[in-house]
Amino acid sequence: MQGVSMPTHQYSHMAVMFMNSPQSYPDVIPTLTACTRAYTRVVLRLRAQAEAEERSFRVMAATSSVSVNKPNSSNGAPRGAMFSRPPSRAASPSSSAGHGIPSNNLSPRGPPRSRTSSNPSAPNPSESLTWNFPTFRSPLFRPRRAPLLQVFVPSPEGEWLSDASVLRCEAELKNAGVLKLLRRGDVIWDTAVGDEGNVGRMVWDGSYLIDLDYTYSRTGEIPQYLHSLAFPPSYFHRVIRTPANPICYVNIAPWSEEVASNLQLLQDRVRAETPQGGHHTVVRWVHRSSFVIRPPSSSSPTSPRIPIPGTSLVIDPGWYGTVVIEAEGTNEGLADLQNRCKGAFPPRAGSQKREGSRVFKILREKSRPAEIWLRTVGERERLM
Repeated sequence: MQGVSMPTHQYSHMAVMFMNSPQSYPDVIPTLTACTRAYTRVVLRLRAQAEAEERSFRVMAATSSVSVNKPNSSNGAPRGAMFSRPPSRAASPSSSAGHGIPSNNLSPRGPPRSRTSSNPSAPNPSESLTWNFPTFRSPLFRPRRAPLLQVFVPSPEGEWLSDASVLRCEAELKNAGVLKLLRRGDVIWDTAVGDEGNVGRMVWDGSYLIDLDYTYSRTGEIPQYLHSLAFPPSYFHRVIRTPANPICYVNIAPWSEEVASNLQLLQDRVRAETPQGGHHTVVRWVHRSSFVIRPPSSSSPTSPRIPIPGTSLVIDPGWYGTVVIEAEGTNEGLADLQNRCKGAFPPRAGSQKREGSRVFKILREKSRPAEIWLRTVGERERLM
């Protein structure tokens, strides 16, 4: 229980005390190492438990599909089953009419569907019933989020871990007996370094621990070696501390033709903060397009998931739906977007051929389930 009840900042404090006077604190390393090992095992056990519960409920839903069509109760609903109708939330606007005023009739998902019945409370026969899976709740792990695993390896170099310290962290994971349980995208935190920002946090790439990427952020973002489509859009939320709109890496080349056909130049209204702390509305031009990641057909068991081209990974179901892309409403912004779409646009005169960027930012305020908004990140936003 010490690994849960002990404040996280105490780990780095005890590590500094041990580094300054090892003879005075001989039990610090064995005690805190055992705490982090136990904590990591518990988190991984919770992940396995959450996934096992989800699988069992999906099996129950599959075996009860026949009883949905054949009700066995007076009100037409199967006994003992938990069902809920999908929320009828309106889609967000994808274009602006006139002088940037959003239009409720236009969206990347098409026009809103009208009700077939005049009674709003009347059930719609076309709507299918869906299982309401109980949510796994734990303060240490959330389903479809990256686990934050812990190791305790004091670093003589300070906050920035050296190669030797990273190797010691990998050895600590092996000594904890969890190396075979790790997955690509798991976040490892060396608690002995500190808890400021993302200090001491690394990502497991399937074989090794790799540092966060500081190319576009001072606090660190997910490494560019990871394919964001292989994880849920909110997989690293609050696990890796990022600004409001985190960096992601998406190759949109497979949907180039669809992006090119939906491309529009629109006016958009955004709220900007003044140096005095106030806010005002600014009208700007943006290039906006969209493409759809369609879920595979349930009737084809041979290809239940969509592969990511050029890799052995598959697209996470959290990305299924419409993906809206925004770029600056300038010639440079258009050229950057066109460069990401190989073969969909004619080559620009006088432009140099270069590899299309995969760097985007997820716009959290606009995103919602089945509709993810991305903004292109250009070279001018690089910090290093």
